[in-house]
Amino acid sequence: MMKLLKINILAAVLIGFVFSSCENDWLDREPPNILLDEQVWNDPKLITGVLSNYYDRLPQHTTITGGWPDFAAYDEAMWSGYSGNDWLNNLVTYDFGRWGLWDYGFIRDINLAIDKLQNVSELADDVKTQFISELRFIRAYVYFEHVKRMGGVPIITEQLIYDFSGDPTYLQFPRNTEEEVYDFVISEMEEIIPTIGNNGSQTRANKFTALAIVSRSALYAGSLAKYNGQMASPITLPGGEVGITPGSANAYFTKSLEASREIIQQGGYSLYNTNPDLGENFYEAIINKNGNPEVIWAQDFLSSADKRHGFTYDNIARPVREDNLGSSAITPSLNLVEDYEYLDGTSGELKTRTADDSDYIYYDNVEDIFANKDARLYGTVIYPGSTFRGQEVFMQAGVAVWNGSGYDLMESNGLGTSYDDGGVFTAAGGPHRSIQEVSNTGFYLRKYIDNAVGASTRGIRSEVWWVRIRLAEVYLNAAEAAYELGESTEALGYINILRERAGFGENSLSTIDIEKIRHERRVELAFEDHVVWDYKRWRVAHEKWSGITENPESMIYSLYPYRVIRPGSPNDGKYIFVKSVAPRFRAPRFFQLGNYYSLIGQNLIDANPKLVRNPFH
Repeated sequence: MMKLLKINILAAVLIGFVFSSCENDWLDREPPNILLDEQVWNDPKLITGVLSNYYDRLPQHTTITGGWPDFAAYDEAMWSGYSGNDWLNNLVTYDFGRWGLWDYGFIRDINLAIDKLQNVSELADDVKTQFISELRFIRAYVYFEHVKRMGGVPIITEQLIYDFSGDPTYLQFPRNTEEEVYDFVISEMEEIIPTIGNNGSQTRANKFTALAIVSRSALYAGSLAKYNGQMASPITLPGGEVGITPGSANAYFTKSLEASREIIQQGGYSLYNTNPDLGENFYEAIINKNGNPEVIWAQDFLSSADKRHGFTYDNIARPVREDNLGSSAITPSLNLVEDYEYLDGTSGELKTRTADDSDYIYYDNVEDIFANKDARLYGTVIYPGSTFRGQEVFMQAGVAVWNGSGYDLMESNGLGTSYDDGGVFTAAGGPHRSIQEVSNTGFYLRKYIDNAVGASTRGIRSEVWWVRIRLAEVYLNAAEAAYELGESTEALGYINILRERAGFGENSLSTIDIEKIRHERRVELAFEDHVVWDYKRWRVAHEKWSGITENPESMIYSLYPYRVIRPGSPNDGKYIFVKSVAPRFRAPRFFQLGNYYSLIGQNLIDANPKLVRNPFH
């Protein structure tokens, strides 16, 4: 039967061809299911579709659509979700291939598109130039993603076509120097500024998006030039594939500062300041897509286009989840929470014990311990007793029962349980030391979690956008570059603007140093894919994540609230808090010197012997 079916199909095709061959134009007809070059590159709508695809293909590390479990791989958070990703709590070290990128297939696609516009398209010159400028922006951004991970890589800006001669050596290029790749990124961005168009767009590149990439990439290059040079043994390669001349640092810082100034002064952007509740305001500065003046560039999602993501589904706080089978995967660390200062300017360590360490400090409500904190804490983290979607997220790990000389800390095996006195034993929202999909740290994530009803359901999901660049980062870039250039007064001004929005009042800082600037980056940009790149460019990652349990920055800590049971005492029914290493956390973070640049694998070297390995690999 199968043989007969094949014969009949072949016969039908042959008969169809015989009858159709009577038409003189048969061989000249355009295929109905393939778009030809002349069609694509002469139709602005189709070209825009190509660009849309390329924007979605931009390399990313930790975002709300891809790689987001790695928010739990550093020190802002840990993994409290399903057991399949518990390895994130037991990272003995970071693999040398982590962060690796070698996407020359994408670069080839971009180069091909530029070539088609130059040689095939018959659109007006100004239209072609605008599209080519946008493609050059995408290509330069892809090279930036390469250089910040790999160091210098080959800069290829034209199609490479194999001639089938048996000799591929003319297609093999050595690595450009790290400095050359940064210079390429910066110069490409600067050159396309007059012609890129898209004024006012927050999802397609325009003049100020290009300047923002200069602001960021030049700051990275300046930091690498300065701080790599200050290492006892600077990380370099003889050909400059890794390592930037220390004497170049100030030129890069100047580039970054000038680009940042232009955005701040001429871009028409402003910090989001709409909601008088400063914590809610900071949260909205990320998720509000309705005329948000702070967002410079974002990856958007729209339910009407069936383009949504499941980040909220996987990470919404357990007590407010909807039809979720899972939740609460990424839970912020106490480390991060304590980095948010008190509004009087004092350090952010939470007050759990008396000054002489003789007793706990007692709180009437679980949220009271967080009073008078930097508003960015509320906008980033759901802490015990705070609200989400108008609902309190109550958290209690257990009870502290007085035994006559001290407290016995008792916890339930389940969630939403009652103690013998009829009060809460362990809350429905935890925290819990062993149950999955409930906070293990005592905190839940707020930033990027969608507050729309239904957004954490499987059927609806979320359309919250991923903010690639916002004005607050530009202020921070400007502050850092200005400080590095000796312009401390200017740097202080930028930092105080951000702090004022967070509730500190006008001119809350009177002096500035590099550690304060770095601290502001941490609390402002948490969960926005900056921490690992900042630590790497400052050359401090191996110190912060040293692999030693005695180093508190290498460990993830938790905060558990307990209800006091002490009849006859004025503290009965109040809450105490216990700090400890998060119970499911297993191994201290360990960043080796070989992690500063990612692995160039043997497969790549076999294909191109002109490549050289990165240091320590």
